[in-house]
Amino acid sequence: QVQLVESGGGSVQAGGSLRLSCALSTYIYSNYYMGWFRQAPGKEREGVAAIDSNGRTTYAGFVKGRFAISQNNAKNILYLQMNSLKPEDTAMYYCAADRGIIGPYGLDRGRYNNWGQGTQVTVSS
Repeated sequence: QVQLVESGGGSVQAGGSLRLSCALSTYIYSNYYMGWFRQAPGKEREGVAAIDSNGRTTYAGFVKGRFAISQNNAKNILYLQMNSLKPEDTAMYYCAADRGIIGPYGLDRGRYNNWGQGTQVTVSS
């Protein structure tokens, strides 16, 4: 079981930036995939960005060009750099991780078994 702890959320004005971090309790060897998801009140949790052990990234259409997912060299911290934030980006953001090969399905929340507790992002207009 991998434990995940998110940080970096907060309140920002539209157009601003935030960087979310997700610390993994254990190093995942060989094949793995990790992702960021978000859930706004009254809405389903949706995939934002994902990365696999080969460095392949996948982004939701609504964040392309604005958000970037990355890892540190030790592969035990996952980041989400969020730029040009919009009020509609307001949500609880979760990181998730699992072992295996995800292929093109990195934004499918049903494929993840390990989740963090979430960090709130609020963007005001």
